[in-house]
Amino acid sequence: MPVYSMTGFASASAAPVAEGEAHPAGVTVEMRTVNSRFLDIAFRLPDELRQVEPALRELLTAGLRRGKVEVRALVGRSADEGLPLPSTDQLNRLSRLESTVQGWMPRATGLSVHEVLQWCRGGGSANASAGFDELAVQAARTAIEALREARAREGARLAQILMERITTLRELAAQAEPLVPAVVQKQQQRFMERWTEALGSAGAGGAVSAEAARDRALNEAAAYAIRIDVAEELSRLKSHLDEIERLLAKGGEVGKRLDFLIQELHREANTLGSKSSALELTGISVDMKVAIEQMREQVQNIE
Repeated sequence: MPVYSMTGFASASAAPVAEGEAHPAGVTVEMRTVNSRFLDIAFRLPDELRQVEPALRELLTAGLRRGKVEVRALVGRSADEGLPLPSTDQLNRLSRLESTVQGWMPRATGLSVHEVLQWCRGGGSANASAGFDELAVQAARTAIEALREARAREGARLAQILMERITTLRELAAQAEPLVPAVVQKQQQRFMERWTEALGSAGAGGAVSAEAARDRALNEAAAYAIRIDVAEELSRLKSHLDEIERLLAKGGEVGKRLDFLIQELHREANTLGSKSSALELTGISVDMKVAIEQMREQVQNIE
């Protein structure tokens, strides 16, 4: 299953089959999506398509899981730049309705040409409205499929970027791993030297035997070495990278899990920097944080 991005755009149109009409009336549906923690759908529909919103929402919730989705639908018109051509039957019905209304309400204003054209456009026809509904659903199905394909292509690019950053982090961890024993040994030696100097300056040589002082110094040095040892952090960091690779290979709805793992990576890099007592390890920690932050930006767009 591919990794899906939450960023994408798709547009699709549906039109009825009409003989002898070069540009029949139809419906165009556009969908734009950006990242969001949940599935958030906003509709911008014309009056003719208000009643189709529940059907469109059902299609979207079945095809998408996360993202802020904006759905825009446009109703295309036929010839004469969208102006309808009223039929005789429509005009007769309007005339009878107008006479009936004015018979009960003498002060009622008569219909204008614009109002007549608007009514003949389809607002007063249940069959025309039902036809637009079917076209809107048809166009929405096509648009959702195209949107998923676009999000899959973008998701593949995001996964590739993440894999490149994973490679960078593994290289940095490989650079840090051989430095750990050397740093620990160096710090132990420095600690022993300072401990010996402190004992000599305090004149404690006569009160405490040399062997007891050395044992005490070794214990303190060992405790300090444990505090600065970052081997465990590097091991957990590698484990998190393995899990991220597994999720990217699995695909599907992995965005929230990846976001959690990125937080854990950042935690390990922070600990590595705080426990570091060598300039080399500090530099590696900073480079790790930069790569992890770049991963975080990409993960925010994954479904």
